[in-house]
Amino acid sequence: MRAALFLLVWFSCAWFGSWEFNPNNATRLFAAVAMVEDGSARIDAFAPMTIDKAVFERHAYLDKAPGMTLMALPAVWIADRVTGERAADHTLAVYDPGFERYMRLRTRIAAATGPALLTAIAAVLLFDMALMVSGSAAAALFTSLGYALGTPVWGWSTTIFGHAVVAALFVIAAWSGMRGGARGLAVTGLALGWAVVVEYQAVLAGSVIALWAIWRARGEPRAGRNVGVLIGAGMIGLLPLLAYNLFAFGTVFRVGYSGVVGFEGMQQGLFGLTMPRMDVLKAILFSVRRGLIWVAPILALAVPGLCLLVEGRRTRDIGIMAAGVVVIALLVNAAYVYWDGGNSTGPRHAMPLAGLAALGLAQFWAALRSTWARMMACAVLALSIAINLVIASAEIMAYAAVPNALRDAVWRERFVTGQLRTIPNEWWGWSPWEGLALWAVVAVPLVAALGWSVRRGRA
Repeated sequence: MRAALFLLVWFSCAWFGSWEFNPNNATRLFAAVAMVEDGSARIDAFAPMTIDKAVFERHAYLDKAPGMTLMALPAVWIADRVTGERAADHTLAVYDPGFERYMRLRTRIAAATGPALLTAIAAVLLFDMALMVSGSAAAALFTSLGYALGTPVWGWSTTIFGHAVVAALFVIAAWSGMRGGARGLAVTGLALGWAVVVEYQAVLAGSVIALWAIWRARGEPRAGRNVGVLIGAGMIGLLPLLAYNLFAFGTVFRVGYSGVVGFEGMQQGLFGLTMPRMDVLKAILFSVRRGLIWVAPILALAVPGLCLLVEGRRTRDIGIMAAGVVVIALLVNAAYVYWDGGNSTGPRHAMPLAGLAALGLAQFWAALRSTWARMMACAVLALSIAINLVIASAEIMAYAAVPNALRDAVWRERFVTGQLRTIPNEWWGWSPWEGLALWAVVAVPLVAALGWSVRRGRA
């Protein structure tokens, strides 16, 4: 059953794509290309094609945390070796067909081997966590599908943005923290350390998971040693950040964000983080432009589920940890100057909360007593999956100026008009609708098999 769940989620994320020249995608891949092909972190040749860049001493660099660029290095190397192409073989322009195809291939491979893979792994581990807290395979499947396919984590897993990766790493860290022991805490530390390399602000919500894992380990044999393992593994997870800074800037004490150009708000507070604003928090949750409730209605059911986790004597610590991650992720998003994320379908900066928020779905499901109530919960899940299928296939990066992103930028402008990005229509010459239909041919039987396994008790 876990293999089918993994395959469903990974296939669904890898099947669809995102625009390779979105500045967040492009700048990360430009840096990876420069490192692989030129042995340098400078992106001078690509700088005119992205508004997201840092400038130091008249040279352009990646202006993000380097984690996603480092994860994209194998994709660039593999594609270069297989195709024999380099960026220098093309005209470096956004709408040059050859360079567009060059970028698309490397972006798709990077997404499939990075965010899509980690989201699929996290879906399986979340299934295990939900099974442990609820004792119900049906609740566990409801939780995993709600997280991976019922939220914009699906769409962000088709990109090389860091949001889906951090959400997955938080799940991995929490799962291994539940396991405990030296090995479990080592994985927790590595996952949390790498999350910070992917998105610096992950240190805030990630600290909740680390403190919780330390608290749970207090009664274990050799508890002190195990806590030391967690801290040491976390430091090891951070080493690639220091290595990148040294490689790129010649010092470990400089980060790309300190040289951002064109976004003056990044000079406010700590790289754009100030104090949380309640009006922004309300917009993050409920506004039709960016509201989480419109793109992930399934997470509304997770709220009472998290409360049930906190109330349960056996699950109280897990519920407090998960709720803490959710609250901090929301407050960090509400404190960010560019809280709306520019081009984004839903509040992308809040998405790291998705996995641990979804853990509440397990207790919510387990608390339902009637067939009618569970049918209604399944209807909400189906609605969420349908919404995010539209988003993942059509547009995860809705234009910033559109008042209603889901209705106008995603549904009307792209999905209804057939402007989808699937493997068959981008690479095989099929129509977009044929590409979407082939996804359904594979995905629907996998969902049916998962449902059948749950009914037969084969979790």
